[in-house]
Amino acid sequence: MKKIIIPCLFIATIFMSGCAEMQQIATQLPGSQPTQQGVGGVSNATIGQGLKEALNLGLKDGIATLGKSNGFYQNPVAKILLPTELQNVEKTLRSLGLGSMADEGLKLLNRAAEDAVSEAAPIFSNAITSMSFNDAKGILLGNQNAATAYLQNKTTTELTTAFQPKIEQSLGKVGANQVWTKLISQYNTVSAKKVNPDLNAYVTEQAIQSVFRMVAQKEEGIRSNIGLRTTPLLQQVFGLQDKK
Repeated sequence: MKKIIIPCLFIATIFMSGCAEMQQIATQLPGSQPTQQGVGGVSNATIGQGLKEALNLGLKDGIATLGKSNGFYQNPVAKILLPTELQNVEKTLRSLGLGSMADEGLKLLNRAAEDAVSEAAPIFSNAITSMSFNDAKGILLGNQNAATAYLQNKTTTELTTAFQPKIEQSLGKVGANQVWTKLISQYNTVSAKKVNPDLNAYVTEQAIQSVFRMVAQKEEGIRSNIGLRTTPLLQQVFGLQDKK
């Protein structure tokens, strides 16, 4: 199976261009220059605290949502669908009146991700804690997904390492391995093309991508919706990006 590779070089390019853009934008803010004291009268320390608060809020809410029963399966942003190699399996099974088996197999892939997603919390926490003031200013005055891109760049490798054994364990725990072995065996009896997908690698990659989609959704909300800035700190810090 071809792995779904997150384009790290592209993400890094976005992040670096966001930093360059920040330098230009910050000089245009009324009465402000980007100095060691901060931007627009807001200190570096306050900007850093505000970004960390926003990220922690988004991650806490996102991981809690995904970790619930049906947090992936009934979530249009996060739901894990069948890999390309298994789409014919699903179609064939449904044509044979085995649609309920296909539905159960798909549900269990998402159950495994729900069971594993808690592994992301400490990894994201470390990435946020290590964020520099320059990182924070670049994210604040960068594009709409600058924070998400920062986390992707900082955590994807570690998340993959942490998720893979947990997903493998979870696939067995929820019974997905047994169901998919049966599904694939049924398919292989009626198809000339034999299928043997690496479900662990696929579900791991999809689970991580789903987490980042949830983070991006929360980031976009805080940037664009003043009502979601629920603390004075968030209101003060994200007020800077409104002046861009």
